[in-house]
Amino acid sequence: MEAASLGSDKPKIRVVVIDDSALMRHVLSEILNSDPDIQVVGVASDPFFAREKIKEVNPDVITLDVEMPKMDGLQFLRNLMRLRPMPVVMVSSLTLRGADVTLEALELGAVDFVSKPEIDIAEKLKSYSEEIISKVKVASTAKVNRLSDEALRSPEKRNIIKPPGANLHFKTTDRILAIGASTGGTEAIREVLEKLPADTPGTVIVQHIPGMFSASFAKRLNDTSAMTVCEAEDGQRVLHGHVYIAPGDRHLTVKRDGARYYCKLSSPDAEPVSGHKPSVDVLLHSVAEQIGHNAIGVILTGMGKDGAEGLKAMRDAGARTLVQDEATSVVWGMPGAADKIGAAEEVLPLQKVAPRISLLFQRSQAGQKKA
Repeated sequence: MEAASLGSDKPKIRVVVIDDSALMRHVLSEILNSDPDIQVVGVASDPFFAREKIKEVNPDVITLDVEMPKMDGLQFLRNLMRLRPMPVVMVSSLTLRGADVTLEALELGAVDFVSKPEIDIAEKLKSYSEEIISKVKVASTAKVNRLSDEALRSPEKRNIIKPPGANLHFKTTDRILAIGASTGGTEAIREVLEKLPADTPGTVIVQHIPGMFSASFAKRLNDTSAMTVCEAEDGQRVLHGHVYIAPGDRHLTVKRDGARYYCKLSSPDAEPVSGHKPSVDVLLHSVAEQIGHNAIGVILTGMGKDGAEGLKAMRDAGARTLVQDEATSVVWGMPGAADKIGAAEEVLPLQKVAPRISLLFQRSQAGQKKA
């Protein structure tokens, strides 16, 4: 992902690195200080030292390890976002446990995360220096809100009711909802899906996320959505009331066979498109071509411009197109880029996206004209 230069006339981004590993503190500090726009103003080996360091230097961004002594990273993040919200980039391991914890951290308010290699940390982490620098820069511009009581509630307490699936399970969908997102998108997608009813047409989603994380992401969404959510499989039929998440290392497209739609996955070695794999542009272009006016396209918060051209293609094909507004986006890169080229029919705050989707599908089903 690209990071915009801050310019020499602007103050440096002040960062505190929190990690129990002296090696990780050194490597991360070295990487971040190598960029002229960033200055590491403090390090801490555990959350208690971190708390005092944050009070002392008032950083713009912190990087936070997940597993630390005395207090784990999640509890520290929970306290931080409730009492003193600030941009946080998590540093997590590429494991199933790491994926679950990282996704919970994003739910608690972390802006983004960087995956920590399990072996040869010093050497491999250096290869991620561009990503780390980029995400810290984006985090410094992100909108961070105080942790809400809703975010503290478990999925079982969010009044999500899973309906009996028999009536929807094999029902063909003739309409498609396609959603794309990046930075801040895991929580934006969750909020949209929580508000959509169980009988929403088949939904396909690309979130920029590593391959190890996408299955865990789908599972978490399934726990909080009235629809059935899964990681997409090649050749899988797109059904009414179901949601399909692109695997984190493969492009997802939709293919038509008569009145039926199927998920099509690229090979794992396919090249990135618009700088990403999976790419929102790849998905939305396929929806424009295969579904046309029977689709709704949505771009939520995210850095960069992936999806803008695909959403424009959808609008040109007669689909309804929505983007999240700047005020509620963590980063207004992707939705802003789509709006700039005329791809967005409507620009909406996040809380209004799901109700608008439902209304548009209701009107299309009833054969009403566009509002």
